[in-house]
Amino acid sequence: MGDLFQLFAVSAVVMGVSQTLSRERIFAPLRARLGGKDTWLGYLVSCPYCVSHYVAFVLVPLTGTNVIRVTVGGWPGYVLSWVLSTLLITVISAFFRVVFWFVDETQGLVKRRQRTEEEETATRRLHREQAEQTLNHHGPETHEPSPPVPH
Repeated sequence: MGDLFQLFAVSAVVMGVSQTLSRERIFAPLRARLGGKDTWLGYLVSCPYCVSHYVAFVLVPLTGTNVIRVTVGGWPGYVLSWVLSTLLITVISAFFRVVFWFVDETQGLVKRRQRTEEEETATRRLHREQAEQTLNHHGPETHEPSPPVPH
């Protein structure tokens, strides 16, 4: 049970870090400096799935999340276990990213709806103010009678 929790926890961290590095505004200068999606290196840091591989390659040995055990012994077995566990965590983080996208998109729809309602309210207020100004400007003018002009 502990291995399963750690597998999902590390996958969630991989998803979050890779999403932040590849999509969020704070890392946009880094992505731009590397050429954005127009260059090979820029694409590798602009793709959340690609970045999740690098993050997982670092986090698997740091967290000891070698959940796939192989029968090969020695350092080849360790490396194989590391690579296979990294690939598994990357795939799970990709599923988490899809779930995150749906949640984020749903929140985006709510925010867009709120923004639209606020814009409509502001537009109605502006139209009402313009109509009031037009009525006040063209309405009956109240002047005091001018004195009669002598002949």
